Amino acid sequence: MNLSTLKRPEGMITERKRIGRGSGSGFGKTAGKGHKGHNARSGGGVSPDFEGGQMPLTRRVPKYGFVNTRHVGFQVVHVKALEAFSENEEITIEKMVKKGLIKGKRPVVVLGDGEIHKKVTVHANRFSGVARNKIESAGGKVEVVPVA
Repeated sequence: MNLSTLKRPEGMITERKRIGRGSGSGFGKTAGKGHKGHNARSGGGVSPDFEGGQMPLTRRVPKYGFVNTRHVGFQVVHVKALEAFSENEEITIEKMVKKGLIKGKRPVVVLGDGEIHKKVTVHANRFSGVARNKIESAGGKVEVVPVA
């Protein structure tokens, strides 16, 4: 056997279906969509959760409890993660995003896990009491940024 003698299996490569390019193509006029009906229309076809008229799963499953639609989920940054910044640095939310500690979408809360030994100024939307004490006892400052 030789690499130069290898051939692709029969039917492995097929030409793409060029629809709506005249009657000679075999897919002209209705472009393979047939005549009328939901699937012949632009934007036609059923939604992914449609089950042929059967009651959809999302409606069959019982629902209970309460879902607060106005819940604000905070992104958590621990005090030990702030140790990655240099002494006397002003740590803003943008700098935390750049360092990869958070993503820049939701508000930020600083929690007190770990230790910090550097004097830094931290800007965040919320601080736990423990985190506030640890930052201030290291000689740093805490500044609350209002949630936009």
